Amino acid sequence: MVVSLYTSRIILNTLGVSDFGIYNIVGGVVVLFSFLNNAMSSATQRFLNFEIGKKDFEQLKKVFSASINVHISIALIVFVLSETIGLWFVNSQLNLPIERMDAVNWVYQFSIFIFMISIIQVPYNATIIAHEQMSFYAYISIVEVSLKLCVVFLLQYLSYDKLKLFSVLICIVAIIVIIIYKLYCTKKYASSRYSFFWDATLYKQLLNFSGWSLLGSFANVGKTQVINIFLNIFCGVLVNAAMGITNQVSSALNGFVTNFQLAFNPQIVKSYAANERDYLMKLIFQTSKYSYYLLLMLSLPILINTEFILKLWLSIVPQYTVVFCQLTIISLLIESISGPLWMTVQATGKIKKYQIAISSALLLNIPFSYILLKLNFVPFSVLWVNIGVGIIALITRILFLKSLINLPIKRFLKEVVLNIIAVTICTIPLPLFMKYYMHIDCLGLVLTSMISILSTGTFIYFIGLKIQEQYYIKNKTLVFFKSIISKAT
Repeated sequence: MVVSLYTSRIILNTLGVSDFGIYNIVGGVVVLFSFLNNAMSSATQRFLNFEIGKKDFEQLKKVFSASINVHISIALIVFVLSETIGLWFVNSQLNLPIERMDAVNWVYQFSIFIFMISIIQVPYNATIIAHEQMSFYAYISIVEVSLKLCVVFLLQYLSYDKLKLFSVLICIVAIIVIIIYKLYCTKKYASSRYSFFWDATLYKQLLNFSGWSLLGSFANVGKTQVINIFLNIFCGVLVNAAMGITNQVSSALNGFVTNFQLAFNPQIVKSYAANERDYLMKLIFQTSKYSYYLLLMLSLPILINTEFILKLWLSIVPQYTVVFCQLTIISLLIESISGPLWMTVQATGKIKKYQIAISSALLLNIPFSYILLKLNFVPFSVLWVNIGVGIIALITRILFLKSLINLPIKRFLKEVVLNIIAVTICTIPLPLFMKYYMHIDCLGLVLTSMISILSTGTFIYFIGLKIQEQYYIKNKTLVFFKSIISKAT
């Protein structure tokens, strides 16, 4: 997370606000087609987890090989769509500087290639997560961001067009990463050694599942990338640069929580497959609650000191970036509760009605955002819409789990939602008081951040956790300090 954020600063300073905005909006056009891949990615992850839960390793190998075939097909479809509809849209519809169109097309072509690589990588990534090899997943993530950091440092010493060069070097990083994934998986897991076969029933199951996931995936991608295009059309590339910075902050924070949830996701699917209802409910409640607490602890210092942090982090802060970041973080806090809810729906396999309902809710972002921008509302009004829609989506997910697995709504509201609200209300006043009565410089930032973390941790412990959870933490803390003392003596 730290390296990613630092890398964003250097990229912005090296490319400049305009080229940074171009990179984000042009790459976003390719990402528009990612709904095809995201849908199949969910299906792959679910079926791999399910077969491991059933301990059917022969079927597991078939699922992997089938998913490779499907993902290669998706990569080819994305290539065709990108080189036809996408290419036309980039060159004729976007609000881009005419003098940079040559660089724009370079960025676009390499973005297509990078995205195709990421599609083919999905089954290997899903295999590692399904086997819960989180240490390797962490190491490869660190390798990837380190390579990207090397790219941006190298960029400063080369005189060629930096936007073009950046696209080429990031593409090389993507190739290196997929090679590492493939070598690791084929060496460690017999189930991930590809062999072509045809099982019409299995392909039908995968495609039926991903068919409905396609709708939800389109809604998720659409609400981000279509709105980014709206911002480009109505406001220009400078606002896209602000949104690009916001997406970097969002990606770093959300990635932290998503990776935390990744450790729980295989267990959620496996416990459902094994019909372990009590353990499943425990996982849903704890993952929702802990995800929010983790993100609150990370994001509260940023929310309180956004303007100073951005000035410290970036030498150039595009207009609207501060408000974009703050509203996006609020939206992420709401979404963090939903992770285990939608994963449980995926585990059941009964996703048709759920995807129709949740996609309809998420797609409300597009018409409402368009109307607000058309009526000359401020650019960040689209994020207010996103927050409102996020609340509607959370309620929809809770109601659907009630019908699918008889989720105890009253208990969920009491143990998760009310605890979260209570912790948030109690946590905020002290850091805000410190912020408004203290000069915010580097020392002020450190002090307000420390107060925020201490305040959040204290109220999470005393209000947000059950007695058994408090006892567990107390026990682990005592064991930790005893081990330190015994080593020291």
